[in-house]
Amino acid sequence: MANPVTSQQDYHDEFNAKDYLRSYYDAEEGHFREFAEFVMQHLHETFTKGGVRGETLLDFGTGPSIYQLLSACEVFDKIIVSDLLKQNLAELQKWLKKDPEAFDWTHMIKYVCELEGNREDCEKKAEKLRSKVKEVLICDALKRNPYDPVIVPPVDCLLSCLCLEMPCTDITSYCNVLKNFQELIKPGGRLMIMSGLNGSYTHVGKKRFSVMSSKQEDLEMAFKEAGYHIEKAVYVPRIDKSRVGICDLAGKYFIHARKPM
Repeated sequence: MANPVTSQQDYHDEFNAKDYLRSYYDAEEGHFREFAEFVMQHLHETFTKGGVRGETLLDFGTGPSIYQLLSACEVFDKIIVSDLLKQNLAELQKWLKKDPEAFDWTHMIKYVCELEGNREDCEKKAEKLRSKVKEVLICDALKRNPYDPVIVPPVDCLLSCLCLEMPCTDITSYCNVLKNFQELIKPGGRLMIMSGLNGSYTHVGKKRFSVMSSKQEDLEMAFKEAGYHIEKAVYVPRIDKSRVGICDLAGKYFIHARKPM
């Protein structure tokens, strides 16, 4: 029996950003440590060995998280963060403003600093990221212009992590979002999507949220149909399956694509 689809209003009303951070990213008990390290490793490689850099990076569906931006702040002059939920952006703002109640991302910052060979520069890394975040916006993946009424000028790179499987109900709607992203990316610019494979639900606190099931062949078809050239695609099965009752994702993916010139 299929899980009922979670509406946007359900997210507005019932998604608890603090519970999400504690459940999935806590230094000791976080369920997504495996996923976060996968993301940080591939973004580090993309922005160093891969040579991807530019003026502006747009993070679509940032949530209350910062780990996906820790390598980007070294190679982009400006970062725009955005999310549908005000409660997510409120938590994010706490970290940006060094609020004492902000979530502690030190363990993730250390991980990226070690990848970069600068183990002792954690505070410098945090300050650099804070200084690069220039705008905090509301976005809605289901709108033709996700930032309506704001017009965001095309950027060098659009990144989205653990986002599109939430608002999209099937691969057709996912493909439509990718097509809309074309307007937000400069010719020759990059699109990077990181998320979970073959899942159907995730829990935040006591609330269960539905997730679109993403399959490798469908994802690659969607990127190509939306007009992108896939530069790199990585699909990895889930290693730690001890908590599938909380989140049933079977794997994870990283897709790096380019918009044609």
